[in-house]
Amino acid sequence: MSTDAGGAFQTEDTKTSLTLLLTLVTIAYWAFIIHYAYTYWIPQARYAVVFVGGSIVIYTLNLATKALASGRRTELVWLAVIGTVTVVSSAYVAVFFWDLYYHRPGVYFWYEYALALALIAVVVYLAYRSFGLAFIVVAGFTVAYGLGGQHLQGVFAHSGLSGGRMVNIWVLNVRGFYGSITQIIASWVALFLLYTGLVQAYGAFDLILRFVRLAATRLRSGVAQFAVVASMIVGSINGSPSANSAMTGSVTIPMMKNSGMRKDAAAAVEATASSGGQVLPPVMGAAAFIMASLLGITYFDVVVAGIAPAIIFVVTVAIGVHYVTLRSAPGGLEPQIDVDETEMRSGRWLAVDTLKFLLPFAVLVYTLGVVHWTVTTAAMATVVAQLVTGIGFPLLETLYERRSNDVTAAVRSVGAQTLEGFRYGAIILAPIAIIIALINAIVDVLGATGLPNALTLALMDLTGGSLLFAAVISIGICILLGMGMPSSAAYTIVAILVAPTFVEAFFLPELAAHYFVFYSALLSFITPPIATAAIVTSGIANANFWQTCLTAIRISIVLFVLPVVIVFNPVLVTGGFGLETLALTGLVTAGAISVTHGVNYPTPWRDSRPFDVASRGTYVGLGLIAMVYPNLTVSVICVAVAASLFIAQYAVSIKLSLEQLVERAAS
Repeated sequence: MSTDAGGAFQTEDTKTSLTLLLTLVTIAYWAFIIHYAYTYWIPQARYAVVFVGGSIVIYTLNLATKALASGRRTELVWLAVIGTVTVVSSAYVAVFFWDLYYHRPGVYFWYEYALALALIAVVVYLAYRSFGLAFIVVAGFTVAYGLGGQHLQGVFAHSGLSGGRMVNIWVLNVRGFYGSITQIIASWVALFLLYTGLVQAYGAFDLILRFVRLAATRLRSGVAQFAVVASMIVGSINGSPSANSAMTGSVTIPMMKNSGMRKDAAAAVEATASSGGQVLPPVMGAAAFIMASLLGITYFDVVVAGIAPAIIFVVTVAIGVHYVTLRSAPGGLEPQIDVDETEMRSGRWLAVDTLKFLLPFAVLVYTLGVVHWTVTTAAMATVVAQLVTGIGFPLLETLYERRSNDVTAAVRSVGAQTLEGFRYGAIILAPIAIIIALINAIVDVLGATGLPNALTLALMDLTGGSLLFAAVISIGICILLGMGMPSSAAYTIVAILVAPTFVEAFFLPELAAHYFVFYSALLSFITPPIATAAIVTSGIANANFWQTCLTAIRISIVLFVLPVVIVFNPVLVTGGFGLETLALTGLVTAGAISVTHGVNYPTPWRDSRPFDVASRGTYVGLGLIAMVYPNLTVSVICVAVAASLFIAQYAVSIKLSLEQLVERAAS
């Protein structure tokens, strides 16, 4: 017994030490990032070296903490090796940066190759741990294609890359892992994920759920609708649909199930919301910052371009969720939500809690959208504002209510929340930094082989120059390339490989081409067989994975059409706030509603399946033409016909309902 007790104490001491070490490393990590954002005291590539190394160390420490908590103590040895390799190799590249980058590029020592290979193995392994096998297949294909391109025939043939050159591209020339995309994440996105961590730690998600509980009784689908709102808001700044599905879904899915929704429907609603949150301005899951950098335009221009398609998607998802709710629970959901007494705050303090998060968000919008500060400076200002409100408001509340005895406890509480926010932000950022580093290396290798140009030629040859066929095939490619990745990573790889085809071969505006591939890549989160968001939510709901995917596709059916809409109507994202853009947005939204209605509405034609299929097909057909066909007159006609059919259908539904009431009364 004493041995067991001693082992338990030793395990607890080790866990405490690991947690403390993770906290200290996290503080040093953010201090380095904030100091760099304020001073830019070293070259950006050198900064990226330390950033990637620090991200790997934090991710490894977090894995070690989980392994110890689960009793997998032997795994700690392997993780210690990974941490040591990371620290040694990253420190070497950072210290000898000028030698590797400038003085002797392409000329490296054998031990430098050994360090680089060890680091490559670490990054690939951790990418596998975080995002699964699908992306490792992409990395393996890249290596095989780079090494064996000289053995291929046709447009995809190239002269081949040696193993040494590939290692140089990935690590030793201080590009690859540390290239321009990684630098964007390190310089721009990192501080926004710190903001995300602070928002989470200070209780923003709990506040959103409080509003969900207050408003859920207003609509028959109220519980599901406000679960969508909560998930989309959090997902828009999270950057990873699968991670967001796990975080918000653990609360929203049981809430929907307890209110009467089928488990597969609840899982599908959460998967759709977590994936759809990535399209919401102003953050767009961090993809907006990468897009602005790749296109060489302002971040504000990217956000403005994303407003119209985001509105279309959000409106149709709300309608799809309403219909799915009625299918699942014809009488509507009955909220079964327990409100904890600690959440029963007065309206005044509820307003204060809301203001605690609205003020920093207002700073973000003002600095980026009005005065046009740089992204880094705006992120710094937003983080500072969130720290001020997150720490200051609870302390002021304590003093205002004259609870002087509680001041020390309040200081400790907000201090612990702040540390948790720093730690949570780093834990969110670390796997994204790792996968982005690997993608940057993959993109550099594929760029060296000339694959983007070859892909353009192949698509032109395969589609015969047809824009529609090229768009449909490219959507499939984007889904395959985006499988298992966070949204920023999925967008990055398709932006480099697929977007140039539409710019060079079809003369599509660059901004439209990038939004096309961005929306296409997001489909991978709900499209089987990978569908990472659906995998997570179906697991939480204990639902069938395939049924969850099918329901999610029904809800978000418009997301599969929007990329094609952008290709045929690029003014939707390039027209700003002009009248043409507003008119087009209205017509496309009306068409999207028709499509969503046709796919999802609970049919009154239960006794006539052929008529039901014809009715749904008519709605979908009219909606698709209104959305895609680049002629306003044709779109208006289709919308008018669909609206007339809807009015007629609604009248029939009312008539059938009245007849049923009469029959019940008579019986």
